[in-house]
Amino acid sequence: MSNFLVVRQGDTERWTLNDPATRNALSDGMVVALFGACLRAKADASLRTVVLTGGGGAFCAGGSLGHFASAIGQPLAEGAHDPLVDANRAFGDVLHALTELPQLLVVAVDGPAMGGGFGLACCGDVVLATQRSVFATPEVTLGLPPAQIAPFVWRRLGDRAARDCLLSGRHFSASEACDLGLVNDVVADGEMEAALADTLARHRLAAPGALAATKQLLRRLHGPLPDLRDEAAIAFASALRGPEAAAGLKAFVRKQPAPWVEGGA
Repeated sequence: MSNFLVVRQGDTERWTLNDPATRNALSDGMVVALFGACLRAKADASLRTVVLTGGGGAFCAGGSLGHFASAIGQPLAEGAHDPLVDANRAFGDVLHALTELPQLLVVAVDGPAMGGGFGLACCGDVVLATQRSVFATPEVTLGLPPAQIAPFVWRRLGDRAARDCLLSGRHFSASEACDLGLVNDVVADGEMEAALADTLARHRLAAPGALAATKQLLRRLHGPLPDLRDEAAIAFASALRGPEAAAGLKAFVRKQPAPWVEGGA
């Protein structure tokens, strides 16, 4: 079974992160598939809307570190190329590609949106969330920087709210995420499909060419984000190989406080 599903209905595509066992954590394969879908969609003039969602009762638990478990806390050999840099940079490419889509991008969050999942939500033109959804950027509590998502969180939420999210790692309910400006509308659990239908119908009034041109103007109004993909990837890889990440992730697995928390092991 594919961990990334694409379903076309007329001029709308639904992209589903589909690995329920990991709460749709962003594996290398899922990142590659998502990036490929973005490139294809950008060149498809017949496509008007993309809906990005998650399957199995979650949106996205963030990055998948299982493939790199052996590298956690292990310094890189001198002069060696770090594959962690490439993997993290690839996710940065996805975030940039999502924000450059000419189509309307609707992000439908039902369940947890953590770390990289929070970053994906920040790329949406419209973000819907069910009442049971929860949002967080917990990387710093694990000894890691939220490297690739930080610019997108900052642009979506503004400096004050972005710092509140990125520097604390605290969890936000759907209504709190709406107050922050991340979520446009909160819908009752089980009502996401109806809310999506309403959202798509409302935006169908917009001509696709005019919508694409308006998105381009809005990107220019904000100015281009500084391209931190390489710097962010290096920072993330370095942290993952360092002692804080090793201790923080070990504590997380054991459901214990990290050493830097008062009372931590």
